[in-house]
Amino acid sequence: MQLMLDYYQEIQSYLEEIINTETEHIHQAAAAVAEQIARDQPFFVYGPGGHSNLAAQEVFFRAGGLMHANAILDEGTLLSGGALRSMAMERTPGYGKIVMDHYQVGEGDLLVLVNAYGINTATIESALEAKERGTKVIGISSIEHAESTPADHPARHPSKKNLHDIVDIHVDSKVKVGDAVLSIDGIEQKVGAISTFVNAFIMNSLTMEATRLLQAQGIEPPIWKSGNASGGDEWNQQFLGRFQGEMKHL
Repeated sequence: MQLMLDYYQEIQSYLEEIINTETEHIHQAAAAVAEQIARDQPFFVYGPGGHSNLAAQEVFFRAGGLMHANAILDEGTLLSGGALRSMAMERTPGYGKIVMDHYQVGEGDLLVLVNAYGINTATIESALEAKERGTKVIGISSIEHAESTPADHPARHPSKKNLHDIVDIHVDSKVKVGDAVLSIDGIEQKVGAISTFVNAFIMNSLTMEATRLLQAQGIEPPIWKSGNASGGDEWNQQFLGRFQGEMKHL
């Protein structure tokens, strides 16, 4: 089981690097989220592309998570709609605008965009479209991966822009090119993807810090309790009226 131990060490090293280099950026992102919640406004979380969508699901309707987290779970890029279809849609010009329209992202909103590589068309277009509408945008992606990807790569947005160059606040997820981190002798392709771990760590760190910042202001934001815990349904029910109808996926 050496691979398991090596994988654990890789995950640990990535998380430590994020702690050592991205703490201030995570704090800035958390402050933006806290500011939004202080106005009792939800914040959008969108992971345009395959497994990047998991970042939005990680903090939506999640025990211990903020009820104000409003996931964009567009079927176009969800793997449940077909993996090859998802990849095709994330590369389709015009699709990001459709999603921003559908979720009515606009003036005064806050959008957290999570994408492992920070280059695909849906990601870049969503960022550009949101900013044009007066939305503050937080980006979570890998600077190294984006800057290592050729300008003519088919996944890139026609502008060739990188997410970290567009957004108001950026957190570097440190994902290396190709995502997978471990080699097995005799096998060409690496194994053990890392992006889901780092994205979940960043998103939960961000929302926890936002909660702390709000508490310091004397604001207690509603936090989801597991429906599988005693009293969970009753706890959540007292807040649902504030969010049902406003969030598409509740």
